[in-house]
Amino acid sequence: MDQIVTPLRPGAEADRFTVAGVELSSRLFIGTAGYPTQAIMRDAVAVSGAEVVTASIRRVSLQGHGSDTVRILKGKRFLPNTAGCETARDAIMTAELAREALDTNWIKVEVIGDRETLYPDVAELIEACRHLVDEGFVVLPYCNDDPVVCQRLEDLGCAAIMPMGSLIGSGMGVANPANIELICRRAGVPVIVDAGIGTASDAVIAMELGAAACLINTAIAKADDPVRMARAMGRAVEAGRDAYCAGRIPRRGRADPSSPQLGLVGS
Repeated sequence: MDQIVTPLRPGAEADRFTVAGVELSSRLFIGTAGYPTQAIMRDAVAVSGAEVVTASIRRVSLQGHGSDTVRILKGKRFLPNTAGCETARDAIMTAELAREALDTNWIKVEVIGDRETLYPDVAELIEACRHLVDEGFVVLPYCNDDPVVCQRLEDLGCAAIMPMGSLIGSGMGVANPANIELICRRAGVPVIVDAGIGTASDAVIAMELGAAACLINTAIAKADDPVRMARAMGRAVEAGRDAYCAGRIPRRGRADPSSPQLGLVGS
């Protein structure tokens, strides 16, 4: 099939953001796992407009399925992740394998501490990130929505921070908007909301809170129509970013008429 290309909206070229010196125009990072077919995955990535795609190196065999993904998405920037790792040692080893296999020093670091909730193990995550930053990796850590943890990771030299919106794959959206807003306001590196986004409105909310980008996988891959959902998510991220930049009106506890009250007919 011919590649599907979605043009940038007018003005999008001026709204790029930078991760580790790399300038990106799309604020949607998209995952490649869980799609019904490779063809659907390819088309979803294309219509989303995403430039960065994630892949779990532990599930990728470059002699098999993984090589198809790399070939199909040639031209995209791969962000391998350490999904499934439970210790800093495993995450470091996986990152090193990913760098060799995919010829990239970008790595999304996940170190899971609880199998039911898939919450990060903060101590192991910090240890892994410290080591990988020292080894020259561009580190993007998946972490809980804790402003203190996010600041620690930034201080270590992580290129971006990726706080969870809610539990991985839950579709619950942004469970703690106050924390996400605080993290975004304080951060000196891009904040990429990762995990829990279920539909386009969730992505809008994350971006309106000040996130630089969203990483979305399950909500797209498991939708009834992944390609259409991918297009919706691309538009949602843009809409949320525009709304954030435009500045919302303050919330009020009373009505405030938009039309003058003087000179009404009959008055």
